Amino acid sequence: MSAFRRSCVLASILATAPCSAFQPTNTSGARKLHNASKTPLVSNTLQSLSSNLKKNLLQPLQMGFFDMLSGKDPELISPEQALPGRASKMANIDGYKHYITGKDVQEVPAGFEVAVFANGCFWGSEKGIWRLPEGIHSTTVGYCAGFTPNPTYEEACSGRTGHTEGVRVVYDPSKVSFVDILRWFWEAHDPCSGMGQGNDRGSQYRSGFYYMNDDQKRLIEASKEAYEKQLGKTITTEIAGAEEYDQYGGLWYYGEVYHQQYLSKPGARPYCSAQPQGVSLAPFEEWAPADLAEKYKPTLPEAFWKAHAPRKGCSVVNAPNEPIKVGDW
Repeated sequence: MSAFRRSCVLASILATAPCSAFQPTNTSGARKLHNASKTPLVSNTLQSLSSNLKKNLLQPLQMGFFDMLSGKDPELISPEQALPGRASKMANIDGYKHYITGKDVQEVPAGFEVAVFANGCFWGSEKGIWRLPEGIHSTTVGYCAGFTPNPTYEEACSGRTGHTEGVRVVYDPSKVSFVDILRWFWEAHDPCSGMGQGNDRGSQYRSGFYYMNDDQKRLIEASKEAYEKQLGKTITTEIAGAEEYDQYGGLWYYGEVYHQQYLSKPGARPYCSAQPQGVSLAPFEEWAPADLAEKYKPTLPEAFWKAHAPRKGCSVVNAPNEPIKVGDW
């Protein structure tokens, strides 16, 4: 059952119940969320699963049984069909401090920048970035590029909000370049896998990178073109501007606190579904737009990537939680 930890393939066979309703219930396989079973937040969540299951049974399937048999990929829901959501933001996120850096996860200090991407289950996606040696102020997991305001995990996992599990990075560009974050993004997953990643299938696991400005857009697109040639197959990564989602309340919504830096917390289960391809992105100077080459040149040396780049399998999830020390390569 662990292979289907949060996969909506199983949910689509039975119903569109929240994917978390299909997690193992025995203590040896169940997720232990930082002693979360004793906290009011998770206790209330567990109590609500039964009602959520009943509520969702009558909703249309995002990936039907026959679609699965035919190999058809799940489809992204339309804005008109998306759940209505709510006006209130995620509970307990105000004042929350990053479990590793200790920083307020919502603040963006002067001179710092933001990157938002999605490349499969957000637990491992987030961990890879918080471990970069310098310049990472905070990372958070959440729901991005969808149509439902302030979705919950269960709603996003149903495929009926249009969101994909994402990571928001607040970083100091004087210490870590955007292209280093971008390279990690490409190499940490299979960007050619359509609506899913590994065992996790559904629009909520689609690959995406969402730009904040024109420079980011150009760098994402240029690196995509280069990496696609290297992989020899079509990249399906969604590339879109943050402003495109203003009409739906915004690009980004924070996930539940128990998901934040989950893999660093006591009792975390190192689930892994990412599919790194084992292919290094071509050198920056080979694909960078000429007018951006100096401003965005990588801060991490090639020696870093030889020592710490994502490997095929679960290297990121199984790595230590602490950030990599400068020079430890």
